[in-house]
Amino acid sequence: MRRADPGPISRLGRPPATDALRGWLVTIGVTLLAAFLRLWDLGQPTDRGTPVFDEKHYVPQAWQMVRNGGIEDNPAYEKVVHPALSKQLIALGEMAFGYDGVGWRISAALAGVLTVLLVVRAARRLTRSTALGGLAGVLLVCDGLSHVQSRMGMVDVFSALFVVAGFTALLCDRDDVRARMALVISQDRVGDDPYGPRWGVRWWRLAAGVLLGLGCGVKWSGSYYVVAFALLAVLWDVSLRRRAGVARPWAGTAMRDLLPSAWALGLVPFVAYLSTWWAWFASETGVDRHVVGREIGTGGAWSFLPDAIRSLWYYHGQVLAFHEGLTTQTAGQHPWESKPWTWPMGLRPMLYQYADSGVSGCSADKCVQAVMLIGTPALWWPAIPVLVWGLWRAVTRGDWRWVAVLVGYGAGFLPWFLNLDRQMYYFYMMPVAPFLVLATVLVMGQMLGRSGVPERRRRIGLMLVSAWVALIIVNFVWLWPILNGNPITEAHWQAELWLPSWR
Repeated sequence: MRRADPGPISRLGRPPATDALRGWLVTIGVTLLAAFLRLWDLGQPTDRGTPVFDEKHYVPQAWQMVRNGGIEDNPAYEKVVHPALSKQLIALGEMAFGYDGVGWRISAALAGVLTVLLVVRAARRLTRSTALGGLAGVLLVCDGLSHVQSRMGMVDVFSALFVVAGFTALLCDRDDVRARMALVISQDRVGDDPYGPRWGVRWWRLAAGVLLGLGCGVKWSGSYYVVAFALLAVLWDVSLRRRAGVARPWAGTAMRDLLPSAWALGLVPFVAYLSTWWAWFASETGVDRHVVGREIGTGGAWSFLPDAIRSLWYYHGQVLAFHEGLTTQTAGQHPWESKPWTWPMGLRPMLYQYADSGVSGCSADKCVQAVMLIGTPALWWPAIPVLVWGLWRAVTRGDWRWVAVLVGYGAGFLPWFLNLDRQMYYFYMMPVAPFLVLATVLVMGQMLGRSGVPERRRRIGLMLVSAWVALIIVNFVWLWPILNGNPITEAHWQAELWLPSWR
């Protein structure tokens, strides 16, 4: 007997969660929690009123932008080694609150809060569960790495924001186009063309292209996500046409989807990235703004391009040369640099600020104040088994959720193995942390099991997940003093340093 068709939506996978009001209430609640914790005493600590650690690079450059219409004025040393967008966002906070800890950190804090919101929505779409979506937000709130970077006037939190926003937009596009395909199936039009239907404008995919391009406008490492997510989107298109019963799914994707994808996830990100240089184009004193006729000639094969474009290309070459020369061999060993094989478990955190003189406010005569960038161990230490489990699910079950999360994780992690001599730092994992959270929530969802599993199995899963989440929260609370620079005793400081590599 032939099995009945379960329906167009079921043939294309589980439908999105339908509890929209509850979903937004959970999202808003978790986001408010993130805002409270990220913004609490945001202006502290400082280095006697000045920025700490790498804030010393970006905060003064942002303050220059406040005075100069969006550009830095440090051409003599060419130490402007990242695009301008993140520093322009920091400058907005400085314009609103002044040149102090709150002013130069408020934009980063808001970016961190928005990232939590987006992770809730992304996890809800991945798992089709509002509860798991809210849980993902709580886990990101309790991640020490994300917490500290959201309270620093540095650039990496903005990379995370735009990467997660682009990823979430792609998830929305996936659900949107599957709903369109469901309509085609219900109208029995799949067989009208061997290549399948055309989709017209896919606004969510265009939005993803813009957001990923802005991510490149924060740091060039955003380009890895553009390539990775573009490939992921094409695979989703093939899978959709195949599952819908299109006669020639691969050819259909090539004929119907490839060119629009190249436009949305190739050209649009490039244009969005170029737009982040608006202030540099409009300036007369931007770094290397007028090098045509000086450092580079007025003739040659590329002379047909506008001088501004050629100057920008030259400037990019100078920045690339700086990054290529930033190696341990040439620049020396930084005391807190690390290599990527230590990052998945956060084995080499970073000390951003430390003071043991003139510090008061603890229960002893001598107090210590420190800010350490460290991922919450209860979340980060299980990363290897979590990722291995996900890889197994992706390979053996073809689980699209794990494919998506692993692509996001790998795009931010694997490229750093290409040049191991380069100076590298744990904060490069900031855009990866949300994908670790999503992977952890997928594992927790499988521990809980789907509705309909035996009650005993459900209770055991709930007990294990509750214990894991409680451990992460307690671990975050324990680390709170060294995530925020609260005065503590010397004995307490030593108790926070669990591993030799943390010292």
